[in-house]
Amino acid sequence: MVRESGSGSSAGHTQGESVWVPTPDGRRLHTMVLAGPGDSEMPTVVFESGAAVNRSMWALVQPLVGEWARAIVYDRSGYGRSAPDPESRTLARMAADLGAVLDHFGPGPYVLVGHSAGGPIVRTTAAANPERIVGLVLVDPTEEGQDVLFHPVVRRLERVALAALRLGARLRVLPWFYRSTVTPLPPDARQDMRREGFTLQAMRTFTAQQRTNLDELAEYRDAPPDLGELPLTVISGGRGGNGVPRSQRPVLNALHAQRAARSSNGRHVVAARSHHYVLLCEPELVADEIHHLVEAAAHR
Repeated sequence: MVRESGSGSSAGHTQGESVWVPTPDGRRLHTMVLAGPGDSEMPTVVFESGAAVNRSMWALVQPLVGEWARAIVYDRSGYGRSAPDPESRTLARMAADLGAVLDHFGPGPYVLVGHSAGGPIVRTTAAANPERIVGLVLVDPTEEGQDVLFHPVVRRLERVALAALRLGARLRVLPWFYRSTVTPLPPDARQDMRREGFTLQAMRTFTAQQRTNLDELAEYRDAPPDLGELPLTVISGGRGGNGVPRSQRPVLNALHAQRAARSSNGRHVVAARSHHYVLLCEPELVADEIHHLVEAAAHR
């Protein structure tokens, strides 16, 4: 296990200690680990970020979970401190990287927590190796049942938005545009996000990811990952904004309710005060729901 030490180490950081995880093809993924109280019976909680952001977006939730369990965040390839991937950033590829993180930290058990586009990633990872997963928490996840995602106009607007993000990264103005989004983060994580979250490399990775992501997600409409009766909590934002238009909020939340209902161990929770970034608006609620799922799984 390779850890940072010396100058530039993450000692005392809100999100814990940096650990580098090798992938089978020779890349390295940057993780940050809060060790928790050392209870070997407690599942490890691993967080998956949304489409274009790094580990720092979990900096309000992870420390709360780290009070009672080992809690791990990581940067997908091309984000944060993780080197870019020379291969296409497909759903399967991203899920395999998350699988490599789990392999590195032991046999489990694990609870996977995914926000937004991280939802399909953790679903794919859990379906590939369900015996080590004891539950999923999906935080305002992307849903393949949301028809508007696949509308040609939306796809064209997405291409325009991606070009604008790359231009903004080149001009180094993205931190200014997203300053209100990152303001709630702890100072050290906010600094990390401003320094690492809005780079041209991150926006190029986002572009590469979106080349295939929606097409793959469309395939899940007919053949979704099989989660069986895996305990599952879906947390919906209660308000529109920050990536989910107000008109789409009822549609998305209905899909979230359907997702939870597919499992007899499913639970749907609405974070009434939150927009899409529930992890920033109501981090205590997210942490409490993770703890609720873990406690419920332990008594089954």
